[in-house]
Amino acid sequence: MADQARFADMAMEHMSALYTAALRMTRNRADAEDLVQEAYLRAYRGFGGFQEGTNLKAWLYKILTNTFINSYRAARRRPEKADVEDVEDLYLYRRLSTAPAAASGRSAEEEVLERITDDEVKEAIESLPEPFRIAVLLADVEGFSYKEIAEITDVPIGTVMSRIHRGRKALQKALAHFAAERGLVGALD
Repeated sequence: MADQARFADMAMEHMSALYTAALRMTRNRADAEDLVQEAYLRAYRGFGGFQEGTNLKAWLYKILTNTFINSYRAARRRPEKADVEDVEDLYLYRRLSTAPAAASGRSAEEEVLERITDDEVKEAIESLPEPFRIAVLLADVEGFSYKEIAEITDVPIGTVMSRIHRGRKALQKALAHFAAERGLVGALD
């Protein structure tokens, strides 16, 4: 068992990354600060059960995610619902490949990165339903493996894989609207 006196030395180096993840989850600075504070309090209280030699960052993210789900999701009257079943695989890239920019010899990725801003990507990520947003953020932004995400979110690895896949498809569709506004693709149907 780890000594609680060592908690600050070991866990505080992850504060900035956890705050960034909390901000993405809550979409609000004050709520993100409250979430991180609550997560660190819970981590401190449970630090005696932390197994040294295991992934401290994943352990902290699990606490952060569970705190978010318990505190913020329960506060909502109804969970966010979205139907992303109809989102076609590679939706944005298929539309980009037929755009005039494709004829210029530039890749679809180059065109998108040049014309879609970071704020627009953040807006598209924030538009994802909560389970998909969390899975995509943990995988694509924080770099956790499917197994680690399954442990952090307390869902089976197959569910993690499905949420990431569906979240990425929904993200592609959301970004297609920005691409259409910039003339990268024709008008969306």
